[in-house]
Amino acid sequence: MATESKTKKSAPKAASTKAAAPKAAAPVQKDATAGAHERNALQKRRLVVGTVVSDKMQKTIVVKVDRRVRHTLYKKYVMKTRRFKAHDEKNDAKVGDLVTLIESRPLSRDKRWSLQSIVRRAAQAVEANV
Repeated sequence: MATESKTKKSAPKAASTKAAAPKAAAPVQKDATAGAHERNALQKRRLVVGTVVSDKMQKTIVVKVDRRVRHTLYKKYVMKTRRFKAHDEKNDAKVGDLVTLIESRPLSRDKRWSLQSIVRRAAQAVEANV
């Protein structure tokens, strides 16, 4: 009986070595899919569209993002506003512009967004010297 149990134990070991051979090929496939996984992570970054409220800081804009939410009790739609600080490398965006922001790594205490594109420029008001 002891010899039978030894042979039974040795059989699964042989099967495990056979299973180990395909695992050696698996890391090559993981490396090939690693690039796709990174692309998916970049694609999952959030996008928001809002209006520039302030451009007084250097390389930073403040963007107001509005969304409509239905009130739970009164069933009326209410505007909720949120302000984001975003990185604007070239200082392109001006007050009133409609811009798209993309989520990024933390750049400062408050900045977690970067300017992706300017959707629509604000109409330039004529300044009067009064």
